[in-house]
Amino acid sequence: MAAGGRPRGEGAARGRLPRKNVPCPLGYAAVPIQFSEKQKCPHWLYMKEHKVREGTQCPYPKSRTLFILNVPPYCTEEDLTQLLSCCGTIQSVELQEKPDLAERQQKPQSGFFQPKLAVKFHVAYVVFRRPASIRTATSLGRTGPLVISSESRPVKTGLQKWIANYSASLVDPEALKVEVDTFMEKYDKKMAKEDAEAEKEEGVPDNEGWVKVTRKGRRPGIPRTEAVNLRLLEKEKQKRARKELLNFYAWQHRETKREHLAQLRKKFEEDKQRIALMRAQRKFRPY
Repeated sequence: MAAGGRPRGEGAARGRLPRKNVPCPLGYAAVPIQFSEKQKCPHWLYMKEHKVREGTQCPYPKSRTLFILNVPPYCTEEDLTQLLSCCGTIQSVELQEKPDLAERQQKPQSGFFQPKLAVKFHVAYVVFRRPASIRTATSLGRTGPLVISSESRPVKTGLQKWIANYSASLVDPEALKVEVDTFMEKYDKKMAKEDAEAEKEEGVPDNEGWVKVTRKGRRPGIPRTEAVNLRLLEKEKQKRARKELLNFYAWQHRETKREHLAQLRKKFEEDKQRIALMRAQRKFRPY
């Protein structure tokens, strides 16, 4: 017991919640962190060893990967490396918007064109060099909270952070040109290889007798002359004018239907008279 009857440890100092009252998911260990020493209430990270089902090809090493939930937006990969460096040598730290369910890790193809993480809470995968570092990291909740921004390592905020982010967003034109040229060179080689394979397969039947038709095997279209284009434009104008003038109003549409119905009735009456005349002349033979 400390002076004044206050228990030692367990987050009782500086107005923190007792360790036993911190809600924690099953199987996770709660570790408190603070942005600075002035902050009174800590933020809690939930850590556990990253495990997958048997037979799953996981991109992260088994028994050496720490999975962390509830990583705040102000905590970067460099901050996590600084906070957990006391547990052992860290090989890599990766922040993601949600847990990675892919069996294979997708490596970024470009150093310039990468999607940025949204400003929200993330999950993290921390790979240590030794498995013992996992147990050390999950036991950090027994000590005081980990401080992100300290006097020895201050974290930039406000205008300084905005200036640093703006400077980091500027791209080196020479490095960008080298990457684009490299990408286009690989793309040209890929297209040349596909064209060569298509030329070999063109006109050659497969095992079932089918012949593959490629884009190069198609007959090129005949280019239109200026006179043909003018005639087509004139036809389009006339067609558009007819559509605009025909049945422009609702009453015109009703009148058109009424006239069409009257013509059908008139034709029906004429057919009836013609049939009656043929019957009188005994020339009507329907079968």
